[in-house]
Parts: sequence; C-alpha cells; structure tokens
Amino acid sequence: MDSLAAVKRGHSAALATACAALALLAGHAPAASGAAAAPAPAANPCDGSRARELLCPDLRVGPPFDLYVERRGGGYGYGGGVLLHAGNDIRSRGRGPMELRARRYKRHWMRANQAIYKVGGGVRVFRTEARVHFFSVGYGWGGSYWKVEDPLSMEIWSLDERRRPLERVRKGPKVFYCFRDLERTRAMRRSPGHRVYPACSQDPGRKRVRLGTSVGWSDIYPAEYDRQWVNVSGLRGCFAFVMRVDPRNLLFESNERNNRSVRIVRLPYRDGPQRC
Repeated sequence: MDSLAAVKRGHSAALATACAALALLAGHAPAASGAAAAPAPAANPCDGSRARELLCPDLRVGPPFDLYVERRGGGYGYGGGVLLHAGNDIRSRGRGPMELRARRYKRHWMRANQAIYKVGGGVRVFRTEARVHFFSVGYGWGGSYWKVEDPLSMEIWSLDERRRPLERVRKGPKVFYCFRDLERTRAMRRSPGHRVYPACSQDPGRKRVRLGTSVGWSDIYPAEYDRQWVNVSGLRGCFAFVMRVDPRNLLFESNERNNRSVRIVRLPYRDGPQRC
C-alpha cells in the first residue's frame, strides 16, 4: 500500500536507488567523463523565476460523482466482483492550456512533449516522460483513440482518525484518457469561448497528434464509461474515494498541491448519507 506522503514521487527515488545498487553489485565503475550520460529529468519550468514568462497550466479534478455499484462474476482480480463506478472531471484552471504534442516511436505508441505558451506570444516545448497510446475503449464507446497514459488515477484509501486519506488500498484499472475540450465549466481569463482541442484522433496511421484542454474547460467522463470503476470487493467501513490528476508527476503545472479530490464513502456502498 502507498502512504500519502510517498505516493507522488517515491517511485522515482526508489528506482534510482535500485539501479545504483545493482551497478555496484555487478562491479560497474562510474562512467568515464567522456561517456554519454542519460538525460536528467527536466526541472519544472512553471516553478521559480522562469514561470513569470510562461502561461503555465494547472490541472485539477472534481470529486467523484454519479456513484453506483455493479456486480460482475469472475471474482476480485479477474475483472469481477463488486465494482464502484464514478464519473470524473479533469479541469484546466491555469494561466494557459494543458497541451501535449506527441510523435510516434513504435506501433500504437507516441512520446509526448508539453507545449507551454509564453506571455506576449510564442510557445516553448518541454520534454516529458508522458506517452500516448492508440487504445480501444470498446465498440459501444466508439472504438480506438489516441489517448494519454496515466493523467488520472481512481483510488480507494483508508482513513485516519480525522477522516483524512491514510493509505491506498485499491486502484482502478483505467489508465488512458483523452485530453480535450469537452465542456466549458468556468468562464475565466484566457478561457476561449469555443473548443480549441477536439476529440482524440481515431486514425491509427497518425504520426503526430496534439491533445489538450483549454483554460476553463474540462474533460469529463461519465460513470458508465469504459473502466470507470474501482473494485471494492470485501471492503467494509468508511473509506476515501480519491481522484488524483497526474499521479506520476509527468506533466508541468503551476501548482502541484491541488491535484486530488476526495469523497468519503461507506462500503458496501449505498446511495444517500454515508454516516461516516
């Protein structure tokens, strides 16, 4: 299980430590001064003095909505069991849009860089570790689309004595989302009155795609959409249903501290007051 303090960046530090230990065990010496080194992760351009020159995005996520329970055969771990569905609302609330520009590197996969617009005009493009995948959501939802990997995570957490999320106990299966302008949810400065970023491309032959969500707009998914659930089989008592946007910290934002929302639920779930 993941603690709240470690869940944002802990995987990066653990991976670096493990790699260093393996190198020492294998007797590898440090690279020579002339050897090519792997590029270090880029510092967040939206943090510090540079940020004044940029119209940085700020992603937020609304609390889970339209909750309902589905029961499937097959048991926990096999796509069956008690599934708690919820809709989600990925909101763009920064000075500029969240925009990714992706280029294919192998079949059905692209690597994505982030475009951040400049104050006074122009744009800068920053390297990220984000990826885009040509992914099927099923015939009933239109088939396959170019979608962003891991922009949102749906999770169930235990609670501490003050009803705050303590430890993650379950995670939903949904991984791929489309950044788009689905609905204008807040009229604010620099928020366009029309859609700038359309629905994701369904062309498997595309070499490049651009995906994004404009300031003041949201990318919203209904509770009945593909994989919009967390398996809550066997859980009893009060828990936090947590939505976390950019859970792997792959994207650059002006505020990294407002990336989650919480709804307290009692399991097994029933509609109405939760009495927690």
